[in-house]
Amino acid sequence: MTSVLLCLALSVLSVPATAQTKSLVILTLEDSETTDEMRAGIREVLKAAGLQEGRQYKVQNANAQGSPETAAKQALELIRGKPDVILALSQPSAQAAAAHTTTMPIIFVGVTDPVEAGLVAGWGASGTNLTGVSDALTLNRRVPLIRQIVPAAKRVGVIYNATDAASVAQVREFQTLLGEAGLVMVEATATRTVDVASAARSMVGKVDLIYTLGDSTVLKAYAQLVVTANQTRTPLLASDVEQVKQGAVAAVDITGRDLGLAAGRLTLRVLRGVKPGTIPIEFMLKPPVYLNAQAAQRQGVVLSDALVKSASQVLK
Repeated sequence: MTSVLLCLALSVLSVPATAQTKSLVILTLEDSETTDEMRAGIREVLKAAGLQEGRQYKVQNANAQGSPETAAKQALELIRGKPDVILALSQPSAQAAAAHTTTMPIIFVGVTDPVEAGLVAGWGASGTNLTGVSDALTLNRRVPLIRQIVPAAKRVGVIYNATDAASVAQVREFQTLLGEAGLVMVEATATRTVDVASAARSMVGKVDLIYTLGDSTVLKAYAQLVVTANQTRTPLLASDVEQVKQGAVAAVDITGRDLGLAAGRLTLRVLRGVKPGTIPIEFMLKPPVYLNAQAAQRQGVVLSDALVKSASQVLK
């Protein structure tokens, strides 16, 4: 996937060494591993397009240390410098920037619902100085992973804490989506982390795979769940790349790097002269798939060549 993204970037813009140095401002509410990945993704695309930091472009970073008030002050101060592109790596940062300029290009990154956030009126081209990329990844976009990993699957195991209202609501939504896809959910509950492994064992022979969602009880006991999946050769799918690193076979997820690469492509278009307001808000039409080859072998999963080739990353 990376090579495709970089080729797209190269085709979008190539700036000669003699071009005027462009100025980018990157605003973050608070630095984290995810924002580091976003910045790295942006720079990766710019570098692939032939842009050298310090020559063709320069970057000013601002970290608000978690304070929306500081974010607003930093945005105002940096906007006074009239940067060519403002990249906002959080919703508060984007809102702060948008409050201080209606003309300078703003690209928001990782704002789940920019309409609800009041940044744009709709998901199409905004007609304003804003565009960006959303990190929205709904449950219905996770269901296809099941057939990709276990093509003949019919019964999907889900473990959750029945006392967690948010988790229950997510499970019920997932159950409906599975039904629409011709799949049946088999439930097991765990109110304590020590119950997760036994809940998984109760499903052996009754399910074709176990799919973990965002239940905090389950996530805290993921190491034990992986051990059980390996011992019983029960395929384990996840909703976060971190669980793939821990031993799940696969997950559909959008990482900071994925968002950074997308933001980098948007940045190139704006630097080329495309008006942000003419660029529709971007979201991942085909969310990246992350695989763990060793986990697949241990859990009896044969990964197709096509899936491996299309995966964003395959952990060995």
